[in-house]
Amino acid sequence: MDGGTEGTDGGWSRRRLIGVLGGAATAAALAGCAEGGTAPEAGQPSGSTAPDASAPGSSAPAPSVPGPSATSSGPRPLYLGTYTSTEGGGRGIGVAAYDPASGRITGGGTITGVPDPSYLAVHPNGGTLYAVNERERGTVTAVRLADREVLGSRATGGAHPCHLSVHPGGRWLLSADYGSGTVAVHPIAASGALGERTDQVTHRRPAPGPGQQGPHAHQFVTAPDGGHVLAVDLGTDTVYSYRLDTRAGTLTEVAQAHTRAGAGPRHLTFHPGGRYAYLANETDDTIAVCAYDAATGRLTIGAPQSTGAKADTNYPAQLVVTPDGGHAFLANRGDNTLARYAVKADGSQLRLLGTVPVEGDFPRQLALSPDGGLLFAANQRSGTVSVFRVDASNGELRLAGEPFASPVAVCALPL
Repeated sequence: MDGGTEGTDGGWSRRRLIGVLGGAATAAALAGCAEGGTAPEAGQPSGSTAPDASAPGSSAPAPSVPGPSATSSGPRPLYLGTYTSTEGGGRGIGVAAYDPASGRITGGGTITGVPDPSYLAVHPNGGTLYAVNERERGTVTAVRLADREVLGSRATGGAHPCHLSVHPGGRWLLSADYGSGTVAVHPIAASGALGERTDQVTHRRPAPGPGQQGPHAHQFVTAPDGGHVLAVDLGTDTVYSYRLDTRAGTLTEVAQAHTRAGAGPRHLTFHPGGRYAYLANETDDTIAVCAYDAATGRLTIGAPQSTGAKADTNYPAQLVVTPDGGHAFLANRGDNTLARYAVKADGSQLRLLGTVPVEGDFPRQLALSPDGGLLFAANQRSGTVSVFRVDASNGELRLAGEPFASPVAVCALPL
């Protein structure tokens, strides 16, 4: 959910409508960008990398982006999610590179043939990229990174998938369908390609929360113990814990954790220690520290805390934790800030340090570089990606140059 817009009953997800509402601002930010269309260029084969369109009529190949094995001292790959079916959106998955030292983003190619790739994840071996296709008939797509070939798509069985993740073992893809309130499991072949789903669950209980027409699964992620997977549902104000059978790819519900009514939980992030997690509640503009029991998969949600937002309307989106577990950062959509937290008592406490402007409009998603030195914020309405240097000693954030223009930027995945 992106807040303040209509629901999915009319066939449009809330995310997509936000992209349309922000189309004017996005269009201004996209001048000269490589991903300015909504379909492949004439003659551009499906699944290929489109040329950089910063020079009109250019037929030059997209910039070479190093693979995941590149050393941290050189340019690193960055993949960008967008919507292809909204005005001013992209033509597929954006391809760029970033400098780990300066944070500067360069490039502007596109992997076409992937509709509405609003969320991205990479296989643990770094060889395959996965994207949701956020449409009424939801699908998930695999892309081989060595040659950027689209390996095919599989149906989730639900509507408007908005999140996916890869189980740490590398054999299963987990996805969440916002529109239908369902979660699904797909097998991953040795090639990285996806098989037909092995399980799907609809969140039928409890009843939808205040103002919700139904369940809205927003995230599906593996707990640090590896044996349990957790689904966050905004519509039912619930985090569901499942046991994943890693041989059969099937789910067994083992626990439910409920927020206060109307909180609208959106995204759960675990502390590196594995005993605690942090839950961003979109609807009531709060976060909460949660205790996690690895033996049972049970989550216990703590008291709501401030997002630091000063705007009248704010929708917290995603929280990330530094690799050392010392600090956490939250994207505030509406307030257009990043909230900074100090993590205390082995992960059991968050202390708000303040906020910094994100230098963009409507930060939808956050990601840290693998070493934790850079923070990337995908700003949906301004069509930009802001990059910040992270000071590990005190959690301070410093903007690393001008934000990078990327159409309807809803996901940034640095490798």
